[in-house]
Amino acid sequence: MNQTEALAAIEEPQIGRTLGELGFLGSVDENAHTVELLLPVTNWPNRTALEGRIAEVFPGATVVIRTMSEEQRLDLRNRLRAFMAAEPGPGLHEHESSPAITDKRSATRVLGISSGKGGVGKSTVSVNLAIALAQIGKRVGILDADVYGFSLPKMLGAPSDPIVLGDTVIPTLVHGVRCLSMGYFVDDEQPVIWRGPMLHKAIEQLITEAWWDNLDFLLIDMPPGTGDVALTLSEVIPRIEMYVVTTPQPAAQRVAQRSAFAAKKLKLAVRGVIENMSYFIGDDGKRYELFGSGGGAQLSADLGIPLLGQIPLESDVREGGDNGQPTTVAHPESAAAKVFVELATRIASQGPSRVYRQELRLN
Repeated sequence: MNQTEALAAIEEPQIGRTLGELGFLGSVDENAHTVELLLPVTNWPNRTALEGRIAEVFPGATVVIRTMSEEQRLDLRNRLRAFMAAEPGPGLHEHESSPAITDKRSATRVLGISSGKGGVGKSTVSVNLAIALAQIGKRVGILDADVYGFSLPKMLGAPSDPIVLGDTVIPTLVHGVRCLSMGYFVDDEQPVIWRGPMLHKAIEQLITEAWWDNLDFLLIDMPPGTGDVALTLSEVIPRIEMYVVTTPQPAAQRVAQRSAFAAKKLKLAVRGVIENMSYFIGDDGKRYELFGSGGGAQLSADLGIPLLGQIPLESDVREGGDNGQPTTVAHPESAAAKVFVELATRIASQGPSRVYRQELRLN
């Protein structure tokens, strides 16, 4: 492998493809020891990291940074769209291929993290579960589908925003997780006031027009309740698997049950219950059930699905959500972080839900 080939083989971490595949590598002058690096935007998130990798492959080389022209950016967009497309299905022509993540044959498991009401820590569970899945070696993305009450950008603490290339969005990458949220596109104080059709279109675009790459898991942090988002997701990704977050008290369990029943009406697989704020371990080492007990177990029994995890109540979990340092990253040895890793392992070991194909039905 010559110098140019070695440079072309460097992987760009934000997208997960090589410089050669993306068209990021410009001219290479081995005699003058110069390498031209073409970037879509001047403040590309991994610019420094790429310069470091080039220095490793071509010691002593001067890296010349150039911003792509509109034509080169369009070419990059077309490359990404080609990577994103699934193979055409039966009866489809080549130009009719769909985004891979929505294809029925996709290996990506799509997990909807839902709850019957707000305040049960659903977003906290979504963020830490996504990071825990990444920590056990999975390729993970997370979509903040709570368009009206977005919270993931602040909770994840991503240092950069997603990058928009025409009609293609490159999610931010933080803690090994790709993330998209409406919070990246509007000011934190700005309310989103949309009717149902606009919400449907926004969710559909965030799923189908984003560079998720070849994920093992895409987690969707759903808004509380049983409204438009659940309907949209059941249409865009009918193979979505639902996980219901509740707290120990019976009142929360009864409300969470509605979310599960709504998913079943939409013919979505409901795979498990996650009980958050289950207990608190005091300085005396005793376990205190501040919010009662039994809600998660009762919901699990009522629905006939497993109770997959009971997350303890810890101040580090709350603080991590406020300062952008999730407990699975900032305090990996904490009891809560360990439970999240156990939860991630259980969900991964479940395997995808069984998909029934209409064409195989016996009459």
